[in-house]
Amino acid sequence: MAEENVQLWGMMIVIGIGTFMLRFSFIWLFGRGKVRPEIEQLLKFVPASVLAALALPAFVFSSSASFSLTNPRLLAGLVAAMVAWRSRNVLLTIVIGMAALWLITNLYR
Repeated sequence: MAEENVQLWGMMIVIGIGTFMLRFSFIWLFGRGKVRPEIEQLLKFVPASVLAALALPAFVFSSSASFSLTNPRLLAGLVAAMVAWRSRNVLLTIVIGMAALWLITNLYR
């Protein structure tokens, strides 16, 4: 039992150091000099790309739904995307998206 705890703590420390070094490397590299304007412009798209990569599987891949207009998650996601585009309000987008998911899910029953 004690050996497992030592291995677990060792693994957490190594992962923590690795995570720190990965993040610190970007701070160190970009903090040393000027980032080229082309790179800086490309980096502005990283948050949206990461969010899309995290959110898209939840809309498209579900145990009971597919990539079609009968997928309630996809329809609610489209409604939320329209609200976000028009209002640029995160809280309103979440509330309307959840309400749309609830409504669409209950309409398909």
